[in-house]
Amino acid sequence: QVQLVESGGGLVQAGGSLRLSCAASGRAFISYTMGWFRQTPGKEREFVSFISSSGVITRTADSVKGRFTISRDNARNTVYLQMNSLKPEDTAVYYCAGDLNLITKKPNYWGQGTQVTVSS
Repeated sequence: QVQLVESGGGLVQAGGSLRLSCAASGRAFISYTMGWFRQTPGKEREFVSFISSSGVITRTADSVKGRFTISRDNARNTVYLQMNSLKPEDTAVYYCAGDLNLITKKPNYWGQGTQVTVSS
C-alpha cells in the first residue's frame, strides 16, 4: 500500500506561481509512474500531467502545457508540479496519483488532494 500526501496548495493571484509536492511512502515509489489530476465541483477529475518512473517520459494536458512542469526526486520519494502563469480556470483541488497506467492514465493510488485557488 502506498500513501500519497500533497502539499503546496493555496491562494494565488492570476499570473502567479505555486509548486505542489507529493510525498509517497514505500520503496515502490521509484518504480511507479506518477501524476497529477485536478477536479472542480460538478466536474470529472481531469488529467494534468504524468511522469514515468525514471523521469524520462512526461505528458501534460494541452490546457496547461507550457505553464505546468512535472518532476520527481526518487531519492526523496517526491513528485512535484510547478505551476506558472496561473489562471483563474486553474482553480481546483489537485490530486497526486500513483502507479498510473501509461495508456489509460488510470492510477492505483490517490492522495487526499490540495486546494489551489487563483484569484483574478
